[in-house]
Amino acid sequence: MNPAEPASAPGIRPSLAELVALRPLARPRGVVRRARSGVRALAPSPQRGQGMEYAESREYVAGDDARHIDWRVTARTGRPHTKTFQRERERLTLLVADTAAALYFGTRVRFKSTQAARAGAIAAWVAAADGDRIAALRGSVLEAPVPPAGGTRGALRVLHALARWYEAPPAGDAGLGVAIDHARRLLRPGSRLLVLADADSVAAVPARDWAAVGAHCDALVLLLDDPLERVPPRGRLGFAHAGGRVDLDLAGAAQRERWHAAFDAPRDTAIAHLRRAGIGVESLSSDAPSDAWLPVFVRGRPV
Repeated sequence: MNPAEPASAPGIRPSLAELVALRPLARPRGVVRRARSGVRALAPSPQRGQGMEYAESREYVAGDDARHIDWRVTARTGRPHTKTFQRERERLTLLVADTAAALYFGTRVRFKSTQAARAGAIAAWVAAADGDRIAALRGSVLEAPVPPAGGTRGALRVLHALARWYEAPPAGDAGLGVAIDHARRLLRPGSRLLVLADADSVAAVPARDWAAVGAHCDALVLLLDDPLERVPPRGRLGFAHAGGRVDLDLAGAAQRERWHAAFDAPRDTAIAHLRRAGIGVESLSSDAPSDAWLPVFVRGRPV
């Protein structure tokens, strides 16, 4: 085994080999495919339509999109001007990884952290197939982001980081808010953003910061959860800790209400934050297929 690769344990710590093996789930788009009937059909091209990179401003003419009016130039010249944009061929896909301690837990199939790594790996392979540049970061003031790069090379850089970050809670976690602040500096209009996060982490980020991120890019947040969090057992539930064992009696209505408040309230708050900001949000359980969310990511922001 490569000594630089984290030791894996199925379902608990993701391995680089596991993440690489997910590549077939990222069905390529933008290539010519042969239909079952034998007729060749064109899939959507990876070339963008009108890009979102600003090129210049010119005088407004009838038929221009009023949303692109350059108000500063218009005010300075006294004549309406509109912004024009250059055609964009290479989009940035940015993965933001929440590394809160709450993610390193699971009761079905795999830890939430391992599910996050797997979902992020699938997104990286999709981005590579789409011809995007791929970057990744987490909430840290000590660790630099994985810089943007395209193709297999860019995807593998991100996979290495995901395997390392989700092996165990990394040192120096500064919170999802710091990660979102870093993301705002990297994202450009037309970029694609995927955030892998715990609901508590999302709820702790101010709504205005989510709105700033979602204003100009296609953004999707995956809320990682576990079946136990959604549906606790009826009866006693034991937890071991350094000082011994704690048994929770979840048979009573009051205890179950407190359980739901602890897990459901942050999720509801997170979803409300994101929807107000125009950001897509999906839940991904630790026992769900790791690509269950993929159609939403591929489809992009709902109109």
